[in-house]
Amino acid sequence: MKKKSIGRRILEGNFLYTVIAIVIGFLIGAVFLEIAHISPAVAYGKLASSIFGKPKYWFYTLTYAEPIILTGLSVAFSFRTGIFNIGAEGQYVVGALTATVLGIMLDVPAAIHIPICLLGAAAAGFLWSYIVGLMKVKRGIHEVISFIMFNWLAFYLSNYVVNLKVIHKEGGGEASKDILPSASILFPQSVRTATGCTAFNWGIVLAIGLAILLWVIIERTTLGYRLKAVGFNRSAAKAAGINADRSVLQALGISGAMAGLGGAVQILGMGGRLAQYATQEGFGFEGITVALIGASSPIGCIISGIFYGAMKYGGSKLTMVKAPAEIVDIIMGCVIIVIGISQVFKRLFLGLASKKRAAA
Repeated sequence: MKKKSIGRRILEGNFLYTVIAIVIGFLIGAVFLEIAHISPAVAYGKLASSIFGKPKYWFYTLTYAEPIILTGLSVAFSFRTGIFNIGAEGQYVVGALTATVLGIMLDVPAAIHIPICLLGAAAAGFLWSYIVGLMKVKRGIHEVISFIMFNWLAFYLSNYVVNLKVIHKEGGGEASKDILPSASILFPQSVRTATGCTAFNWGIVLAIGLAILLWVIIERTTLGYRLKAVGFNRSAAKAAGINADRSVLQALGISGAMAGLGGAVQILGMGGRLAQYATQEGFGFEGITVALIGASSPIGCIISGIFYGAMKYGGSKLTMVKAPAEIVDIIMGCVIIVIGISQVFKRLFLGLASKKRAAA
């Protein structure tokens, strides 16, 4: 069998089409900026300088990326196993809520406090997703419907708990008390001073480490093989003796744990407290974007998560040139739309390549 050429491998892969999607997203964003009578060159110049202008901006980008990488891993892992986890938002919220409560209520040394908060958040996300899995395999209830319902249950549960007297901060508005210093995952002050990022924390190490771990699980273990087999063809997997229902539960549980950790990292590393939600936070839905841009690859989620984190951090500075920060959402939305129809580009380019070879 002849080896495929480099060009053929590029055309059959996902990277080229992701780059095309990003370019198209920026072009469409430029059109909207022109409509608003704002120079795309000025707006994009500010976006770029806000990301690459100073070394401290790079560390802020990594910090912004932490929870998005984790929710992206959550969605990507379920995608690889044939499940659409649109419930990462709810799992993120219960993870953030659990980390907040444990961070406030427990008064133990940091070496014990931080692992308890992280494990508690992972367990909360695991359980929140696992229940949906049980509803799917036991009663045949479609997971998308259940996840949407559970997102709102998590939303209102969080707001209820935040306003409990034991959790609510007196005179602090609609927010919880601050977590105890022993629950914080911030880097030492010397590191934060050196980087210039006051919120720089261990969450980025956790996110990258878990991405590598999930890659190993998916690509190098029998568990990953079983989960992928169920995702590719559930009937064939059953015929091969794989317990498809158990695989679905395992996939959803692990997926939920990742999103729950995303919520914990946001609270323990950046927020320090949990505010009452006026609307959905959006980290879970941003995870869907990260998973799609990263082609549902754990390693791809690191890169796409950092890209999204850069866009969020840089986009927050656009108001300085009177450009709406929402332009970032327009760009990312267009990127996802183009990725969604990338098969059209793939077939077109592969067809052109085949005609070129035939003519040669």
